[in-house]
Amino acid sequence: MSTRSGQVRPQHSRDTEGPVVAVTGAANGVGRILVERLLTSRGSGEISEVVAIDGRWGDTEGVTWRVADVCDPRLAARLHGVDVLVHTADDRSPETPQRERHAHNIRAAQTVLTAAAAERVSRVVLLTGTMVYGADPANPVPMDEDAPLSPASGPGLAGDFTEIEELARLARRAHPGLSVTVVRPAPLVGPGLDTLVTRHFAAPRLLGVKGCEQAWQFCHVDDLADALDFVVRNEVTGPDGALAVGCEGALSHDVAQEVAGLRGFELPAHLAFGTARRLHQVGLTPEGVDDLRFLVYPCVVDCATLRRAGWRPAYDNETALRVLLEARAGHALVGRNLGRKEATITAAGAAGAAVAAIGTAAAVRHLRKRRRG
Repeated sequence: MSTRSGQVRPQHSRDTEGPVVAVTGAANGVGRILVERLLTSRGSGEISEVVAIDGRWGDTEGVTWRVADVCDPRLAARLHGVDVLVHTADDRSPETPQRERHAHNIRAAQTVLTAAAAERVSRVVLLTGTMVYGADPANPVPMDEDAPLSPASGPGLAGDFTEIEELARLARRAHPGLSVTVVRPAPLVGPGLDTLVTRHFAAPRLLGVKGCEQAWQFCHVDDLADALDFVVRNEVTGPDGALAVGCEGALSHDVAQEVAGLRGFELPAHLAFGTARRLHQVGLTPEGVDDLRFLVYPCVVDCATLRRAGWRPAYDNETALRVLLEARAGHALVGRNLGRKEATITAAGAAGAAVAAIGTAAAVRHLRKRRRG
């Protein structure tokens, strides 16, 4: 195993044993899958101990459970003896109000970094997303992993991720002995996941913007957990301490529609985003214009660092999309899941949580113009 960056931490160093690795959010989701991967690595001697941190006890055996709130400064007391801390206890649910989600995500990242520095943890691994690169019709497919990040920030997940990455940058400067790696997964898919993208594909039709060809890249949660395990064991880091993870290449919008068995409809950009902005302002859609861009404009990243290090995803984009489609339950309208029959009657011509209302509003506007004519 390669030498760790930053100052030496004598009280945590081991001559013959692997590091002690802690995972926040270990009771479910990506955190639980990662803990199971790390246990396999522990069996091979690459990791000496796995510490599972969550607000409640989990049912994974063979790990050291420590109950803690990742937003509470007392988290530091639960990090004694930890060498590497992987933070997966973020909130990406479209059901959580934006202010509440933002407050949790930023406070948790701040607490994790401060607690790790206080307890002299050698390395922290944070999760953000490829959304930090921004979605734009001019984006190359794929973008280089070291491409400039989007300067825009807003109330959506992209804004949360941008602030977390800024916290990571400040932590590297304030705590020279703390190595901080940021892992940016593409939009996540997997059993039980509820995201803006899964809702987009759960609607009767898919929205597109006229004059722009969408390209899709996904990341299965199993691949993310496997990549995090690989990053921890091999101490992999990318340009400026960050790296991307996702399926290789991209899936065209036409192929995605064919795989999903859905038809699409297109709107001019000004109509799609203008309607989205107005509907969000009056509280009819849970997501605003910032996140909607990722449904209609490409954001595909070349995961070069992991590929050069020897890691490959188990899923390709088409297989990941099929997993998403199998896991969907009913259709989505204005941020709520509906049964297929109800959605077909109520939301014909709509696509996705925010997109359902956008399509409906656009149709009503078109009909009014025709009647006036």
